[in-house]
Amino acid sequence: MNLKRLQWLAVLALTGFSLSGCERPPVDSVQVGFRGTGMELVYNPRTLSDQAALNTAPPALPEADKSGPRAGAVYKNVKVLGNLSVGEFNRLMVGYTQWVAPEQGCGYCHNLNNFADDSLYTKVVARRMTEMTMHLNATWKNHVAETGVTCQTCHRGQPVPGKIWFKPDESKLAKGLLGQRNGQNAPAPSVAYSSLPNDPFSAYLVKDNRIRQISQTALPQGINGNGSSTQATEATYGFMMHISDALGVNCAFCHNSRNFSNWEESPPQRVTAWHGIRMVRELNNEFMTPLTKTFPANRLGPTGDVAKVNCATCHQGAYKPLWGEQMAKSWPELRGNPGRVIKTASGGAAK
Repeated sequence: MNLKRLQWLAVLALTGFSLSGCERPPVDSVQVGFRGTGMELVYNPRTLSDQAALNTAPPALPEADKSGPRAGAVYKNVKVLGNLSVGEFNRLMVGYTQWVAPEQGCGYCHNLNNFADDSLYTKVVARRMTEMTMHLNATWKNHVAETGVTCQTCHRGQPVPGKIWFKPDESKLAKGLLGQRNGQNAPAPSVAYSSLPNDPFSAYLVKDNRIRQISQTALPQGINGNGSSTQATEATYGFMMHISDALGVNCAFCHNSRNFSNWEESPPQRVTAWHGIRMVRELNNEFMTPLTKTFPANRLGPTGDVAKVNCATCHQGAYKPLWGEQMAKSWPELRGNPGRVIKTASGGAAK
């Protein structure tokens, strides 16, 4: 093999290596901001095609008769949906089976010999999840708008939603010469396989830590203070990577790329995301965590915590869950009532 041929092979190999991190065309881009600001969303048609089936909601069942006796007067131990008509109640139960347990059927939540029995933990959880869904549709319109959610939004035909998270077992995280590495430098799906801290959720979706990168004080005060340390910045970036990956968008979806921190120059989606973060935090603290003792040990995480939700639980790669399918309109039984008090872990009404 002559030298010239070797040189050409080296060039081809180098070119292939250089392009290995790029996507092959066609790739579509959508301008979402002012020209020259780099505010564009990039979409891969092949990825969107793969997501189509996952984000397609099953057809809604025919609307039920709203008249007739109430479910609470006909069936025993109906604690949440007793105000529905029998027709509406049964329609919703069929929906639950379709959304959560299409293979297991009614027996996934019910004792088939006594439907009123609460001995199965899945029934207790489903009852609370029903309250959570109605609460979301009624009081978090600043995030879910009129689109609303149903069990299908998270479960997608699975008993356990595909996108949930547990607190990692820090005792098993890799440690370097300087001790604990804060879960970094071990690429994880929780932060879109970057080397940022791989638990971006506990600080922001359970605790109410500040999300910031620019310090407001002369001296940084760390991740739990009012300032912004390097560690806090890394945690923030990890959380932003999660949001980007969960919604299938880049930073320009919520931020103006010429001034990331300025709210006045940001797209409206940033406000929607602000409400969404607080909504998810409430769901984890008021609805999920109180169910910890209800779940069996095999359904808990490595540190004994309950499964919790994040942005990916609903969005699953789409900037709008199920591409904006009008779930609340199709399932008015789950719309909820803004005036209804739903007791929370803190003993008051969910808010």
